[in-house]
Amino acid sequence: MSRVLVTGGAGGLGAALAAAYRSRGDDVVVADVADDPGTGPFLHLDVRSDDDWAAARAWVEQEWGGLDVLVNNAGVAGGGRLDVATLEEWQWITEVNLFGAVRGTRTFTPLLKEQGSGLIVNVASLAGLVHPAGMGSYNAVKAAVVALSETTGHELAEHGIRCAVVCPSYFRTGLVASLRGADPLLEPLMRKLVDHAPLGADDIAAEVLAGLDRGEELILPDPAARAAHQLKQTDRTAYDETMRRQASRLHAMGREQA
Repeated sequence: MSRVLVTGGAGGLGAALAAAYRSRGDDVVVADVADDPGTGPFLHLDVRSDDDWAAARAWVEQEWGGLDVLVNNAGVAGGGRLDVATLEEWQWITEVNLFGAVRGTRTFTPLLKEQGSGLIVNVASLAGLVHPAGMGSYNAVKAAVVALSETTGHELAEHGIRCAVVCPSYFRTGLVASLRGADPLLEPLMRKLVDHAPLGADDIAAEVLAGLDRGEELILPDPAARAAHQLKQTDRTAYDETMRRQASRLHAMGREQA
């Protein structure tokens, strides 16, 4: 039985991951800025707050005496064309999506080192590996989470600590509700992609746990993510052509709105 902390666990993929761990008999504490979902132990945690992270570690040490799995899942949606998205939007999404994972890792690494064991799971996105136009800030922070995860896995391996990064494509979730951005093209495009996705959060969570059980460090939990990643790896010319066609469609939509 594992002791698991899931950030952003009150809804979406975080809630699905928390439920999946619970279904296996694990102890799970949900940490979120949202209201307590009433599914078990809950911590108020704003991933931008050092004080909240310190309180989370204190709770874990007092209640459990340690932690087996840290899931850095909390995140927000953003993006927009490079000349439309504001610097404030870039700073906001970086503080939540990147520094949230950084703070979580920094908070619990000393404890995991003391134990000589542990697993850090960072939820990134296919956007961390495949970079479509109109998503500059989101692509950048998710790519940084991928890099952070690889670094973490290498640096902490000798301490018995594993790190995995999860990179799903679009799936049905409430992430769009957190969307912030000045670009008027962003919201309708993201909503369409999310609403018409074939898989939901429970499907992704099941694939994530299966990948973790297999010891995978890069988890691509859906067919669309695996296909896009493979295209970039095996046929860079075709990948670039695909990305530039998408960029051209985005430019055309912008001209229609102008």
